[in-house]
Amino acid sequence: MVTSILDIVIKMKCSIFAPSHITGFFEIFDHKEPLKKGSRGAGIALDKGVTTTVEVTDDRSQSNMIYIRFNGEEDAKNSTITTKVLELMERKFSINQLLNGKIIKIDHAVNVPIGAGFGISAACALGTALGIAKILDLNITFNKAASMAHLAEIEMQSGLGDVVAEVNGGITLRLREGAPGIALTDKMMINPNDDLYVICKSLGGIETSEIIGDPHHKDRINRTGNNMLNELLKNPVPETFLKLSKKFAVETELLNSDVADIIKILEDETLGASMAMLGNTAFALSKSPETSLDDVIVAGIDQNGCRFIKL
Repeated sequence: MVTSILDIVIKMKCSIFAPSHITGFFEIFDHKEPLKKGSRGAGIALDKGVTTTVEVTDDRSQSNMIYIRFNGEEDAKNSTITTKVLELMERKFSINQLLNGKIIKIDHAVNVPIGAGFGISAACALGTALGIAKILDLNITFNKAASMAHLAEIEMQSGLGDVVAEVNGGITLRLREGAPGIALTDKMMINPNDDLYVICKSLGGIETSEIIGDPHHKDRINRTGNNMLNELLKNPVPETFLKLSKKFAVETELLNSDVADIIKILEDETLGASMAMLGNTAFALSKSPETSLDDVIVAGIDQNGCRFIKL
């Protein structure tokens, strides 16, 4: 940890990119230790997501000690995950003492829909945790910092496996649940010369906590997702992932008719399509960015995972 405020001056500002993440299918695993709680499953990291800039400043133009913005605007509803990360880091590292009365500004630049199955709460949590660890020169590793984001997700019931998938990047297979450093992940072999596009059309959100916190939904999710990772490992290619994801969406009864109609259109145009877990969003993998649908999001696959970027 830093020993004086002079140490902070060199690292007053940093930025982190966290890819958004779409889960295709998953299985929930509880544990008395939050770091070991999470999900197994598979999903895709997108090259669109959240760029978080964390800054420590003496600027007193704001009345609050902590100032959180989304795309330049204050957003109390979506700031809760960021606030939770700060709360957890204060508890563990006494960051307020290290700040020594200075102001902390956290800016999340988000370029995909929030609350629609893109893992944005995890991306914001990661940017916050890694940014704070960096500017305050905390004596911890990357995974230890990222695990604070996982803890925040678990406490808020806003996600179970997005953090570790966004750290990993690619089409991630979450083979063992838990926080970064505890979870076990793998990823599909994707040739960088074979361009694959993720095409998404969102109709809105689903409240994640209402699904993963509900025993009825949880039972159906776990019964449906139970053997899907083993099936994917037998033939780890995008087409298998998409087929299993569609089966999961249908059999868990999470898929509604509006999203199902979009999926049918995408299936005719792409390698396959399904529903983002958890959001009213259809997604597909395609060799072409073209689609007959309007108002879509087209992204590439981010193979590198969450990382610090130059300002």
